Amino acid sequence: MGYTGEEVLRMAEEMNVRFVRMQFTDIFGVLKNVAIPVEQLPKALEGEIQFDGSSIEGFVRIEESDMNLNPDPDTFALLPWKPKDGAVARLICDVYNPDGTPFEGCPRCQLKKAIAEAKDMGFFMNAGPEAEFFLFHSDEEGRPTLTTHDRGGYFDLAPVDLGENARRDMVITLSDMGFEIEASHHEVAPGQHEIDFKYNDSLSTADNLATFRFVIRAIAQRHGLHASFMPKPVFGINGSGMHTHQSLFQGEENAFFDTEGEYQLSRTAFNYIAGLLEHAAAFTAITNPTVNSYKRLVPGYEAPVYIAWSQRNRSPLIRIPARRGASTRVEVRSPDPSCNPYLALAVMLKAGLDGIRRNLTPPPPEDRNIYAMSEEERRSRNIGSLPGSLEEALRELEKSPVIREALGDHIWSRFIEAKTIEWDTYRTQIHPWEVDRYLAKF
Repeated sequence: MGYTGEEVLRMAEEMNVRFVRMQFTDIFGVLKNVAIPVEQLPKALEGEIQFDGSSIEGFVRIEESDMNLNPDPDTFALLPWKPKDGAVARLICDVYNPDGTPFEGCPRCQLKKAIAEAKDMGFFMNAGPEAEFFLFHSDEEGRPTLTTHDRGGYFDLAPVDLGENARRDMVITLSDMGFEIEASHHEVAPGQHEIDFKYNDSLSTADNLATFRFVIRAIAQRHGLHASFMPKPVFGINGSGMHTHQSLFQGEENAFFDTEGEYQLSRTAFNYIAGLLEHAAAFTAITNPTVNSYKRLVPGYEAPVYIAWSQRNRSPLIRIPARRGASTRVEVRSPDPSCNPYLALAVMLKAGLDGIRRNLTPPPPEDRNIYAMSEEERRSRNIGSLPGSLEEALRELEKSPVIREALGDHIWSRFIEAKTIEWDTYRTQIHPWEVDRYLAKF
């Protein structure tokens, strides 16, 4: 789109905008906003809106709390479900220090650094996520429950899929905000849904993911439902993943495609795959950032746990979809939708670029069903596993200079500190399963 500040001001006037939400994410991907009256929009577009950074988890200490919001004019959009008389718009912002430099704790700024590194190497990244979510009933007080709103399954239609009306409104709202929706369907588990939007450059995709989660939850609430991007909310059924398709381009040419290459993949593609495989264990703490994420990453529920790649097999971490030419891409199947989209794309891009820079070669593709292999078979074929817990993932993250560089020292240290506390809090709790299992027995 390429809006200028002047165009944003003109559109705000034409759309009768009364308030603007200045949106950004904390290091965990939680969307924050500072709402301003439209009269402050010219000042905002100059990067002069400040907020207290010490109130945002993982940002700064109270003695260094002043932060500036630097909005991206391209992200200007109306929130379609708000009243047209006195409309509300939003702008996605980078967080800056008061001296005018990018704040190292801003996830969007860190993704921009990875994008700049790719550009220096002659590439830009396109990405397309498939974010799944559950729709649950809310109780009388509006609190979410674990009662799914239907008993539907993969691609089911009404009347089994009671979320169809909600999903339709979600698609309409996203389309009104500029999304190009490619597919919308019921997923495998009861109450589980997927809405796919078209791939884009990596920064726009991260912005779209942050917006997507915000819109899905807002529209679900209007239907009396609660939308959850929790990776594994219900035991015994599939969890929610966020398979992430990615490709590198050089100008108009897909850098992963080579008509003469093995499987019609270029040397760059093999390097990129190898980089992803080498750093997968380390970036898992970012792409799967919660205690609950590792309840999804277990064999038997279609979630990838094995560090391997394949062209047609869905059991490894990385799959290469069949289409070639401009559509040649790799699909990383491990991320889940609780991740920070900016950091998740940054660490995967950085891992792939490291593979290109070091000219890494991946192992042969694994076309057998890895789920059906014994542990001895996997060991003999050098197929490793992703971390089995948040604690294990954090230890892998601590050991990786490449992923640390992708995050920057500020986010790397604050993330590990906060997530270590989260793990310790979890492991010292007494859970209902333990009481049911042990209280009467011992």
